Amino acid sequence: MGRLFAISLEGNVYSCKHCKTHLALVDDIFSKSFHSRHGKAYLFRNVVNVTLGEKEERIMITGLHTVADIFCVSCGSMVGWRYEAAQEKSQKYKEGKFILERFQILGPDGSNYSIALEAQIGG
Repeated sequence: MGRLFAISLEGNVYSCKHCKTHLALVDDIFSKSFHSRHGKAYLFRNVVNVTLGEKEERIMITGLHTVADIFCVSCGSMVGWRYEAAQEKSQKYKEGKFILERFQILGPDGSNYSIALEAQIGG
């Protein structure tokens, strides 16, 4: 295996909770009103330092989507997915964007997000 080159982002960043590799800038958040199996998830215009898994079709709350899981390039943890295609016209805006599951990432202040915390504060 070759040498790993990870991009370092400047500013307020979200990073992998397992190895602290930078993943996305706060400024690249498109929406904070998404959910995954594990709780809150954010939709980003752009992420870095991830590898794409195989494309697959998934039935989600908003319909059928073609997605590819994304993995931290440093530690291999699954951190979310990329929307490759949406079947519904109203969902096309998601194509090419990335979901980062909040419980898998550290916030810009280094905070960890827990599912128990979400239950206490009501989401």
